[in-house]
Amino acid sequence: MKSLFKSKPRTPVDVVRQTRDLLVCIDLNAERTPKREEKMAELSKLIRELKSILYGTSESEPVSEACAQLTQEFFGQNTLRLLIICLPKLNLEARKDATQVVANLQRQPVQSRLIASDYLEANLDLMDLLISGYEDPGIALHYGGMLRECIRHQSIAKYVLESEHMKKFFDYIQLPNFDVAADAAATFKELLTRHKSTVAGFLSGNFDWFFAEFNSKLLESSNYITRRQAIKLLGDILLDRSNSSVMVRYVSLKDNLRILMNLLRESSKSIQIEAFHVFKLFVANQNKPPDITNILVANRGKLLRFFGDFTIDREDEQFEADKAQVIKEIAGLEPRDSQ
Repeated sequence: MKSLFKSKPRTPVDVVRQTRDLLVCIDLNAERTPKREEKMAELSKLIRELKSILYGTSESEPVSEACAQLTQEFFGQNTLRLLIICLPKLNLEARKDATQVVANLQRQPVQSRLIASDYLEANLDLMDLLISGYEDPGIALHYGGMLRECIRHQSIAKYVLESEHMKKFFDYIQLPNFDVAADAAATFKELLTRHKSTVAGFLSGNFDWFFAEFNSKLLESSNYITRRQAIKLLGDILLDRSNSSVMVRYVSLKDNLRILMNLLRESSKSIQIEAFHVFKLFVANQNKPPDITNILVANRGKLLRFFGDFTIDREDEQFEADKAQVIKEIAGLEPRDSQ
């Protein structure tokens, strides 16, 4: 008889509600949950089903209407908060699936609107929770992946940039766990490059402390990878037109020039090349402060010898043109009286 009464397939709304019920149960009762193993297995299965609806399967493409229903229910019933809070209790595969679900939901339109952004704006404390995940290697990569998807929304990136958490990234990037440090560096780069106008405003308003930390903890780090990533990111920031006023401020400070000249002397060719792209901004500045000019004049001989021998492994007309211009500018400098 059973075959005559097959159960109806679960709708996307059903899957979200059942997921939420289990998350509530696990969150409230933790280790004392009756039949806990069975419930955890069912929860893993439901999260995998959510992922299948959103991403499709090898046999079928995702259905936009089903995705919209799932998204509406997910954010309408606060399931994201529960999923983030309960993530440490899930097994590794369920954590991976959950991370992919959260990532996809950030991009799902409901009636042509990204409702994820509205939800996160009303629940900004979730960003605090995700960022603190970098302090737990077991969940750092999952929370980090979720965080990068959430900061696709400009208002959420602005919150993180302007929060006290930004200072923590200088330490997270140097954590001894390589994978966690690399993930934190990827998030840090995303925060400082994705939303141009927001980043420009942040850097202008926080110039002094931000670049003091950036210089001392990253550019002057004892870790080679940290220095290499930092000088590349600095070039990306300063060479972006949106940050032109920040760039002018940066290249007007002699301590910054000293750091860049030290990076030019690195044994690593990749660091030297990235440092050159920033150093040339100091030289090209037509309104150099006297102390910048005088440092370049005092080191003229060494700099001209260095750039005379400075080559890269491939033909690059732009690099050669930039180098020729730097040599010409330095050769023509005259000492100036400091004001």
